[in-house]
Amino acid sequence: MQDIVSHNGTTAPEWIPEWIAVDWGTSNLRAWAMGPDGVLAEAVSDEGMGGLAREAFEPALRRLTGPWLQAGQVPVVACGMVGARQGWFEAPYRAVPCAPVAAGENVPVPQAGLAVQIVPGLMQAKPADVMRGEETQIAGALALHPGFDGVFCLPGTHSKWAGVSAGEVVSFQTFMTGEMFALLSRQSVLRHGMAGSGWDDAAFDQGVEEGLQRPERIAALLFRLRAEGLVAGLTADAARARLSGLLIGCELAAARPYWLGARVMLIGEAGLCGLYARALARQGLTATRLEARDCTIAGLAKAAGRMGDR
Repeated sequence: MQDIVSHNGTTAPEWIPEWIAVDWGTSNLRAWAMGPDGVLAEAVSDEGMGGLAREAFEPALRRLTGPWLQAGQVPVVACGMVGARQGWFEAPYRAVPCAPVAAGENVPVPQAGLAVQIVPGLMQAKPADVMRGEETQIAGALALHPGFDGVFCLPGTHSKWAGVSAGEVVSFQTFMTGEMFALLSRQSVLRHGMAGSGWDDAAFDQGVEEGLQRPERIAALLFRLRAEGLVAGLTADAARARLSGLLIGCELAAARPYWLGARVMLIGEAGLCGLYARALARQGLTATRLEARDCTIAGLAKAAGRMGDR
């Protein structure tokens, strides 16, 4: 793979991209200029879907990738919330079981001055669930690890567990674990005992065990964090770590049919995936972590029909 060069300037680069890969989430826009041997350059902005009106998407993309577009009509393949109902142009969900992405299934953006295609998300009818963006990472993980059968876990604001067999997503389930941690630690009564950013591994482990063993008592276990801070000297570091452990433990209790006895790959950033790997290891399961960036680029290459790109 060629050296990765950040390019956010206004002058045209010496190279010409064959296509542009885009991951457009709620908060951020990430783009990679792709050549025959892989990534030529990458750029990121904070112009995520959540802050854009429909008519603002094309200008935002041009601001970020303008120098790459000066060579002409460069194809763009995008995944993520850009294809949501409130995004640039809705890319209807594909129903599981199905391959996570498939060349030819992308949805072109009409009346755009750019050649943009959006990768559809996936939907599950019963129990109802949806994903956008994660399907591309799963496709990339399968491209990087051909023949994998097992479970992918994608920790985050809304964590996903997806069962994969014979190259298809068979079923999946979403947990609002990350969002619940943010709300409880910053906006609930628990915030008074969670100042700072420290951590306590032993308290996290305790929380995981309590959440796994007694998920039905989660509401009481949460308030106990506040009470212990008032009467038993529970530190902010321990309270924050135990809150994380409680929520992840409850998630693992509900997701047990996915991970129990299965091969598990985690896709995401090292810190959060490390917590999930630690929690799973206490249940006797060793999980492998994959970089979200690598999976996203490989998945977009799959969706673009360019599997030679990495």
